[in-house]
Amino acid sequence: MASTQILRRRIRSVEGTAKICRAMEMIATAKRKRTQNQALAGRPYNEKISQVIADMAIHPKLEGEVYPLLEARKEIRRIAIIYVATDRGLCGGLNANLSRLVAKFILEQDVPVTLITVGRKGRSFARHSEVDIRAEFSGMSDRPALFDTLPISRVVIDDFISETVDKVYLAYPRFVNTAVQQPVLEALLPVEPPEVPVTQRGGFIWEPGPRDIADQLLPRYVEMEVYHAVLELVASEQSARMVAMRNAGDSAKDVIQDLVLTLNKARQETVTKEICDICGGVESLES
Repeated sequence: MASTQILRRRIRSVEGTAKICRAMEMIATAKRKRTQNQALAGRPYNEKISQVIADMAIHPKLEGEVYPLLEARKEIRRIAIIYVATDRGLCGGLNANLSRLVAKFILEQDVPVTLITVGRKGRSFARHSEVDIRAEFSGMSDRPALFDTLPISRVVIDDFISETVDKVYLAYPRFVNTAVQQPVLEALLPVEPPEVPVTQRGGFIWEPGPRDIADQLLPRYVEMEVYHAVLELVASEQSARMVAMRNAGDSAKDVIQDLVLTLNKARQETVTKEICDICGGVESLES
């Protein structure tokens, strides 16, 4: 059994860890509500712009038009994935679950795959997996703006139009609730208009014309998809970190209780041993 001095040192160390976990949990809790509101507020805009693009795709005036971002290549020679991960750890299995999904997808492909990583954890995954990295972006704040994500969108749009890549996917953790963050891998380019029921199709009047609007709207759609993925990441990160730090703090308390019990046993053993030594010395003197 360890000495009482070592046990006390361990207890102080675990208590310090518990305080750090508690502080990080409080910070994540303070940021959680705001980031969740940002992610949830962006979903209606995403859904509406998808509906407009779907209406454009079925618009009779668009027949015969060729749009670079809508063009589906017959031969897929290279795939790009925008891997949206966190800059820091201590958020449970958030990054691990997303990495597992992306790794499985890469292994299933018969063509080369390149990554555009967002966050240092994404860069680490690409380097450890020895996957080609097209671009790296890190240092994203927990209050991201659309301007911060425009360089990411510009890289994938330029690569797709120049036919450097033939298909682009977007991988990110989708916020479901505080305890659940679902890893998602969805196609981004070419833009695939979703199926919209006839009852939900809007009667849009195209001014100045479908071609001019498509040239502006399709890049905007890609930019908003990337931006919304970053918002979902930030909301998922704060929720996952809050839960992880709470669990870590609870585990630290359990460890402290076990160490205190062990310390008490060690002290009792020491006292018992000293009493036995004293009694033995008294008996020796009396004899």
